[in-house]
Amino acid sequence: MNTNTLEKLGYNQLKETLKNFCISGLGKNLIDNLKPLTNIVGVKKRLNETSEAKNLLNNVNHIPFDGIHDITSLMNKIQKGSILEPNELINVSDFLRGSRRIKKFMMEQAFYAPTLSEYALALSSLDFIEDEINGSIKNNKVDSSASKDLFKIRKKIFTTEENIQQRLNKVLLSDKYKKYIQDFHVVKRNDRYTIPIKSSYKNKIDGAVIDVSSKGTTVFIEPTSICKYNEELTSLKYEEKAEEYQILAYLTGMLYEEIQSLNINIELISQYDMIFAKGKYSNYIDGVEPKINFHGYINIIKGRHPLLKEECIPLDFHIGNDYRTLVITGPNAGGKTVALKTIGLLTLAAQSGLHISASKGSSLSIFDNIFVDIGDNQSIENALSTFSSHMKNISQIVYEANNSSLVLFDEIGTGTEPNEGAGLAIAILEELYHMGCITIATTHYSNIKDYAYGHPEFENAYMRFNPETLEPLYEMVIGKGGDSNALWISRKMGLKEKILNRAKTYINTKEYNYGIVDARKIRKEQKESICKTDETINHFRVGDKVRLLDTNEKAIVYKEKDKNNNIEVMANNEFKSVNIKRVNILIKKEDLYPEGYDINSLFTSYESRKLEKDIKRGSKKALKKIQKDIKNRDL
Repeated sequence: MNTNTLEKLGYNQLKETLKNFCISGLGKNLIDNLKPLTNIVGVKKRLNETSEAKNLLNNVNHIPFDGIHDITSLMNKIQKGSILEPNELINVSDFLRGSRRIKKFMMEQAFYAPTLSEYALALSSLDFIEDEINGSIKNNKVDSSASKDLFKIRKKIFTTEENIQQRLNKVLLSDKYKKYIQDFHVVKRNDRYTIPIKSSYKNKIDGAVIDVSSKGTTVFIEPTSICKYNEELTSLKYEEKAEEYQILAYLTGMLYEEIQSLNINIELISQYDMIFAKGKYSNYIDGVEPKINFHGYINIIKGRHPLLKEECIPLDFHIGNDYRTLVITGPNAGGKTVALKTIGLLTLAAQSGLHISASKGSSLSIFDNIFVDIGDNQSIENALSTFSSHMKNISQIVYEANNSSLVLFDEIGTGTEPNEGAGLAIAILEELYHMGCITIATTHYSNIKDYAYGHPEFENAYMRFNPETLEPLYEMVIGKGGDSNALWISRKMGLKEKILNRAKTYINTKEYNYGIVDARKIRKEQKESICKTDETINHFRVGDKVRLLDTNEKAIVYKEKDKNNNIEVMANNEFKSVNIKRVNILIKKEDLYPEGYDINSLFTSYESRKLEKDIKRGSKKALKKIQKDIKNRDL
């Protein structure tokens, strides 16, 4: 099966979920290597095993997998000629006991699981090896009862150690050596019995220094009187090790002679662990055994995506009877991609012997291969565009697919100019149809939907959504293409109705309104309008009441704007020059004064007062003004 398919559809995640139901590493290792079968006989056999396991789990209290664990590494060690350690032999004994119990249990369950109980006939009990190990190894070490020689050796060791203890105790209790002794107890150093002596008195004791304390204050001396006993004890220890090795070698040899039977047991127990994990998983998802065919017919009733659990809304889907290609439309995030993955992953699950989360009566076909083009495969390293990466994948699919292939396309033809993309998509779907594939494709292109309407073995479907709330309903409707969700959404978002109507006409008829507008004329009219508006806004006349933006003062316009766009105003009996952009109109002069009113009189008294003030302070400008007025009068 195509590895890209397994990854894109979440098959490896499904296997990780399944592994959680295994008892040991044996079943988990098998699941790691689990692949979908493409043979209908093999698929039906796997599904039947799962059904029997589920039936058995629901009718008995306990499956006796106690003590079962992976001993594959130990079998490899034996085959390489190594001798197993006592704890490793105990592990093998536990496995043999577990195998024996599983064999007995399964052979008693022929009524509930006839096929699974038959597999137990191939399990080897190997009771004699189990008994031999349990009789020789106790508390993870070789027991004295394992052989007569070992029993004798250990008895001599015990006697020798007693003699050493007695002689050393005499030294410890002797008044002669009392002041030399650091601690009054026997210490074992370097596997020899010694007495701790103060380092300053080490020459006072007749014997050999075996060790020295870390601080150097104590030396550990083996008195000469027990030297021969220590030597004897060392020799006995070597004899003990040699005898233990012989016993371990004997037990390992027994296992080696039955290595084939042991490996068969490992394989069968692994299979049982995996099969019962499938049964537990079926109970977990409330799964059913689907009907199986090999002619491309799929009928999923209330199917759920295996990894989404209760979050997933059930899917009703069928293909392969009246049509072999389905085109699905619908809004983004409306469930199209989830529907594709659900169909693909349920098919992979069934071909792996797993029950599916669906209603009874659901049918699935066996495919030699499932191909998918889902998601963005853009490669930065290869500098492939989104469209290029999709086309590369699709090209490979077209070359490898056959009449026993399921092909799943998500948004086929996207990533390029819509008209070309739709044309390519139709041609690809048409080619796969002629090849005999079962093909399911999602799209937003109406051209593909229209093509499916006209083709006798193509069918349309759409994912429903609530046009009022704009929320997807995740429900597939087969036999009809979806309406334009873009128009619904645009209307909800407040787009003008005349634009929506025009868009609908363009979608349905492809007849466009090419009304030409003189853009230069429009821009000229807009410019003139803006200028007139600015002129109206910025034209202040003498007598208008205004507000000074910088000081928030009220003022009366005294002089209209000059060439620098400044006006002169009277505020608080003072004249000020301000830019027109720093002034706001409050009341126009016609709204302030009656018709015929002499507006200049507003400023006369003020000018007189100002002139008088300027004369008093000696203003040359004021004097010149008086002289000018006198001259004008004379004239």
